[in-house]
Amino acid sequence: MKGILLVNLGSPDDLKLSSVKRYLKEFLSDDYVVDLPKLIQQILVNCIIIPFRSKRTKKAYESIWTEDGSPLLINTKHIAKKLHKKINSPVEVAMRYQNPSIENGLTQLKERGCEEIVIVPLYPHYAEATSLSTKLETERVAKDLGLDITLSFSKAFYKENGYINALSSKIEKHLPKDFDYLLFSYHGIPKRQDLKTDPTYEEQVLQTSKLCAQKLNLQDKKWGVSFQSRIGPGWLQPFTDKILEEFPKKEIKKIVIVCPSFVADNLETLEEINLEARETFLTSGGVEFTYIPCLNDDNDWIDFLTNYIS
Repeated sequence: MKGILLVNLGSPDDLKLSSVKRYLKEFLSDDYVVDLPKLIQQILVNCIIIPFRSKRTKKAYESIWTEDGSPLLINTKHIAKKLHKKINSPVEVAMRYQNPSIENGLTQLKERGCEEIVIVPLYPHYAEATSLSTKLETERVAKDLGLDITLSFSKAFYKENGYINALSSKIEKHLPKDFDYLLFSYHGIPKRQDLKTDPTYEEQVLQTSKLCAQKLNLQDKKWGVSFQSRIGPGWLQPFTDKILEEFPKKEIKKIVIVCPSFVADNLETLEEINLEARETFLTSGGVEFTYIPCLNDDNDWIDFLTNYIS
């Protein structure tokens, strides 16, 4: 029997400061996320980022946390529930960092009688810090557990027709009749990491955006691409927050923003964009800010996912 393991990035187990620190430490200690010599990486993570960023990160999570916990985990579980109904095969959810763990997901599927497991990294675009890291960690865990299973991995789907159709449909449903600009905001990565893949991450996100813009019949002057969530210098540009500050000066005062790096709403969409970026734009002179939610458990997206992994 074949089982499906949906893998997303992760979040703290709860809102305790210790949980936030534990999540940040695991996430930022991944050599594919902070790809610096190990000693420098650990000094940066343990002596600078965690001591000075943890409280701010905790406050950000508090602004979007729900009674049921992390929005990312909740939305990913909703995807799994709908997918299970479509494919009638066991589906489990795992997070690359923290819980539910990849170990737990693999073990659960094995105990349910699965001899083949399809790993689905829920990242539309391929990058070493996400897709490759997930693949290598899953293979390591499976080997350490000694599981007699066959693993396969779904590929990035940033240009697949079903994904583009689902994303375009989502945008169209939330697109106001009167707007100045549609901004595709993607999670940023360092430029040095961008050069490690072919096509590059930047080329992938540009293709996604162009395909959606074509589907929506948008003129070139009505849409663009930016990058959010940078940690330090040398990351892909333009930066989302900086471009939002400049828009009103260019008479772009009614914007719509969508975040195609993510298929499930999370901290980077709900807090960084819908709260923080909204405030940045409006206090800079903007008039209207429309945030388009992620695909979450939309039927069009679930239909695509069903066909893609079958």
